[in-house]
Amino acid sequence: MDTMKSLHWFVRAVELGSLSAVAREAATTQPTVSKAIAALERDLGIRLLARTTASLAPTTEGQRFYERARGVLAEFDAAVADARGGTASMHGLLRLNAPVALGQFRLNALVHEFLDTHPGVEIELILNDRMADLVEEGVDVALRLGGALPADAVARHVADSPRWLVAAPGYLERRPAPATPAALADHDYVRFAWLATGNDVTLNDGTRTVSVRTAGRYRVNNALAIRDSLAAGAGIGLCPAWLVDDLLAAGRLRRVLPAWQGEPQALHLLYPGRRYQPVRARALVGFLADRLATLPGFVAPSLP
Repeated sequence: MDTMKSLHWFVRAVELGSLSAVAREAATTQPTVSKAIAALERDLGIRLLARTTASLAPTTEGQRFYERARGVLAEFDAAVADARGGTASMHGLLRLNAPVALGQFRLNALVHEFLDTHPGVEIELILNDRMADLVEEGVDVALRLGGALPADAVARHVADSPRWLVAAPGYLERRPAPATPAALADHDYVRFAWLATGNDVTLNDGTRTVSVRTAGRYRVNNALAIRDSLAAGAGIGLCPAWLVDDLLAAGRLRRVLPAWQGEPQALHLLYPGRRYQPVRARALVGFLADRLATLPGFVAPSLP
């Protein structure tokens, strides 16, 4: 039995929740994966996975073994990399999770640059706007913009994006720009749905902080839809610079109340809270940490 391969397939089975998914990832067959894990179970004398026709999950013993097995694989990966000269030996799959708009606008080019540098690495980029469970979904690295961060993950603050009030020239021709934050209440305000603060917007000018109750008929849970709506003249919105800096440069949007801005949107890199990471995951974290703050609309975070 190839123990390291069996360990790897078992770990990926837990993370992907499917032997078929593991087989597709490994370019082999589902029966081959199943036999390898069954042989590992016989060798250990314990049942690692509970299988039904509809689901697959680790047993209590399997979950404990999974946590240790990940560390073993990471240590082995690091040892091989060290013996072969560091990152030159990097290979395997990385699962990267990011918000939809950030992935499409800013992340795609960086991913391809990383892949060009490390030809043995594969990346599966999963774009969604919800907070992924890194362990349950087998995510190696995640990017998150603002909001609360999971307690069971390591979070690294890598960049900030200023947030500005913006509107289209056509809207401002119909509705003159507000002269004070309080005047926002008289405008159509476009915002992200499900915000904990609701219609309340907090702004500061460097010396003062004010809170304004806005009103609007349109709320949406997608940053790209907000961007498009504002450019089409739907109203005023508070947007991070990375989302709208190109529209501002092209004149399709204008700053409103330019002396005022919202709290900067923090960008964090997340990875599972465990001691070891595969070499390729550590390399990706380091690469993104170095590059994200240099992207348009982002700045390096202020020192504490």
